[in-house]
Amino acid sequence: MIYRRGQKVLVQGLTGKQGSFWAAKMRECGTDVVGGVNPKRAGDTHDGLPIFGSAVEATKHTPCDVTVIFIPPAMAKDAIIDAIDAGIGTIVTLTEHIPGHDVLEIFARLRGSKSRIIGPNTAGIVTPGEGFVGIMPGHNPNVFTPGEVGVISRSGSLGTLMCLNLTRAGLGQSAFIGIGGDPIIGTTTRDALQALDRDPRTKAVVLVGEIGGTMEETAAEYAAGMKKPVVSFIAGRSSPPDKKMGHAGAIVTGGRGGYASKRAALEKAGVRVADTPDQISGFLRQTGRIGAPALGLTG
Repeated sequence: MIYRRGQKVLVQGLTGKQGSFWAAKMRECGTDVVGGVNPKRAGDTHDGLPIFGSAVEATKHTPCDVTVIFIPPAMAKDAIIDAIDAGIGTIVTLTEHIPGHDVLEIFARLRGSKSRIIGPNTAGIVTPGEGFVGIMPGHNPNVFTPGEVGVISRSGSLGTLMCLNLTRAGLGQSAFIGIGGDPIIGTTTRDALQALDRDPRTKAVVLVGEIGGTMEETAAEYAAGMKKPVVSFIAGRSSPPDKKMGHAGAIVTGGRGGYASKRAALEKAGVRVADTPDQISGFLRQTGRIGAPALGLTG
């Protein structure tokens, strides 16, 4: 789920406005985009890239390690299942509001396959200095710069803010993983934490969480056994209880999934939790693993 230079990327929905724009940005910063999918334009080219009728057809012509889904909700299921049938390892699903019964069918098809879904409703994945897949500003050096800090976030906007703050503080990122904000997703916070724990380039991890669900509590169980330091910011501290906020999964009931529950679980696991995003870079320096030691810094 961490993009590496040289991995071949397919864009399902390349000929649409968003697919075309973001594919150009991906290629601009080194992502190896090898083609697109549009059944109505199979055999054409778009921005110099071949267009295939399906992901299955595309993989007959060129290896594809990653595909990214720029497909509207009503048609997303067929596109994702096409990618699964093509045997593509990582399926970055940007689409949100995919019908629930379609999501369940997609996850049933995933069983026994070699594919992993990131999302739905992800903003994508970024490896600064190597490339990105999705709609994160991975091409912007003011936001993303190569370094040693892995960042996990449900939210693309919060993830962007965190990486911007790190870059301004002189701390680069080894990888960004946007897991997505829908209630049912293919890659969890814990999955992403495990990936960054195994990544030799990552020396510390920033976990950007939100109220709702129990992914951060589950990730805390894994973080407790990590040697790499983990610091966190949880959005939603001031949100009213039992009220849906932001992402589709962000509803809190019975204490579990609330700010206090998440913070308590993370702190019990040895994860330092910031009150505000601008404290994170100081926390990282204080671990002694990243950059110079903090000199009274909080951001």
